[in-house]
Amino acid sequence: MTTTQHKIGSGFGAETTADEVLNGIDLSGKLAIVTGGYSGLGLETTRALAKAGAHVVVPARRPDVAREAVDAEVRELDLGDLESVRRFADEFLASGRAIDILIDSAAIMACPETRVGPGWEAQFATNHLGHFALVNRLWPAIAPGARVVSVSSRGHHFSGIRWDDPWFEQGYDKWQAYGQAKTANALFALHLDKLADRGVHAFSVHPGSILTPLQRYLPPDEQVANGSWVDEQGNSKSTFKTPEQGAATQVWCATSRQLDDFGGQYCEDCDIAEPAGDEELRIGGARPAVRLGVRDWATDPEQAARLWTMSAELTGVNAFA
Repeated sequence: MTTTQHKIGSGFGAETTADEVLNGIDLSGKLAIVTGGYSGLGLETTRALAKAGAHVVVPARRPDVAREAVDAEVRELDLGDLESVRRFADEFLASGRAIDILIDSAAIMACPETRVGPGWEAQFATNHLGHFALVNRLWPAIAPGARVVSVSSRGHHFSGIRWDDPWFEQGYDKWQAYGQAKTANALFALHLDKLADRGVHAFSVHPGSILTPLQRYLPPDEQVANGSWVDEQGNSKSTFKTPEQGAATQVWCATSRQLDDFGGQYCEDCDIAEPAGDEELRIGGARPAVRLGVRDWATDPEQAARLWTMSAELTGVNAFA
């Protein structure tokens, strides 16, 4: 399979911050939507975009908490509830405004087995299906030349789409569930870019390893035992990025003119990622080892099209039908 997954020499890297990416870029008059934009990487993404002049809308499951955290427009949204997604989208569309940047940053990771909606596994339902429905419902408001950024993760290495058992009815594994959801984020961006017109492009990103509230479901002893997250005193290891660095790749994908002639790629460290090797990742009680690059199963156009069809059937939404 041929691939467009090759670095372009952006001039940025793993230590680049969101502010550095936006240096010299004026986003005045632009509107950005950042899901999860009041916590973790989403919070830093909101701050950086607003500092560059964008008006940022933050959909939030906890709007009161969001209003205390950000100086931005906050609206209620629960990605695990498709009716909540519909209400948010309908209200936004009624405002008549156009969207220049849409960043799907909200996520849950390695949570205990949880079911939402009609019994869907929560990580796939929230991280992927909620965003799938949101973007499709908001599509009439997407402006020409807009960017849609789907925040995936290096966690996509843990699992491709489990076509035979996507809901883990045969036994739940929190890391495989997270991996499947993050693979879905990448495949979503790949197929959305193929369907999009009017100069709209979509990308997926691995932001890097950063300690944020995303780790809320991981007990301290698991983070220590892994050996790459925190030490016994709870201090972050030096291999982790700061939130400012972690937000940089999604901000770069959302704004950089270097990507005008690209679309659908998986990016990391403020550049397009290279293909990863085929070696297996260890999955156990602690978080598996970290590797760079993107797996073939997250860049396969046939699987992307199959996932799109499946997601449209599950959510009942397809802007391109």
